[in-house]
Amino acid sequence: MSITQPTPLRLTVGEHTFDALAAGPADGELVLLLHGFPEFADCWSAELTALAAAGYRAVAVDQRGYSPDARPADIADYTVELLVADALGFADALDAPRFHLVAHDWGGLVAWSLASAHPERLHSLAVLSTPHPEALYEALNNDSDQSERSQYVHEFRLPGHVAEQSLLADDAARLRSLYRSALPEEQAEANVRRFTEPGALTGGLNWYRATNEQLRIPAGEITVRTLFVWGTEDRALGREAAELTAKHINAPYRFVALDGATHWLPEANAEQIVPLLLAHLGG
Repeated sequence: MSITQPTPLRLTVGEHTFDALAAGPADGELVLLLHGFPEFADCWSAELTALAAAGYRAVAVDQRGYSPDARPADIADYTVELLVADALGFADALDAPRFHLVAHDWGGLVAWSLASAHPERLHSLAVLSTPHPEALYEALNNDSDQSERSQYVHEFRLPGHVAEQSLLADDAARLRSLYRSALPEEQAEANVRRFTEPGALTGGLNWYRATNEQLRIPAGEITVRTLFVWGTEDRALGREAAELTAKHINAPYRFVALDGATHWLPEANAEQIVPLLLAHLGG
């Protein structure tokens, strides 16, 4: 099999073992890719192949709650601090003192936090869709549009597994609707199938439950070279927070607004994302 084709990998970090996909030469610079909700590591399939072809060691991980052997039961086990520690642990397990970090959606919130707290670990940072957490917090408090876009967070945080029941009712009709017209049917069905595994959907939703209602994630000034890509048709994350992100970057920074693109940038816009990433990683 070609080294550019993603192959399964298992990473043990602390008491948990994570499923991952890896591609590229073992001695290439590590590019660690973090997915969002409701996605898995294979949302990065196109990017993994392209990064591997460019000589990078590209690794995407099914994160805490998504990997069957990294699915703790308590909400307190899903704090951002622990998710950041996981990401650093992935790099440690891959013998990478420094690495490039690429992230989408919830993975992006983890990435911003990691980059501000541990800049010495990163060669570069690239985030898709998700603005800097402080920019998002400012928009939530000053922009009625962003506040309205984020209403789903309140439902996801309701006790009693209300969100799981809603998303999985009627043969997961609502969960399927999130992917409609954005993902290939085969990938959407694979996601739905995995989220029906015991604890999988709860694990993903616990990321929301372990933080405060406004998703105020600890993240300060970013001092590493950064690329931020946002889709103008993103239903969850609006322009205000995207444009405010620049205030929190004290390093070379590129912001790209993809006209007509939705929230599902890794899967639906890989043809645009890949060249942006390659140019960014090359510095």
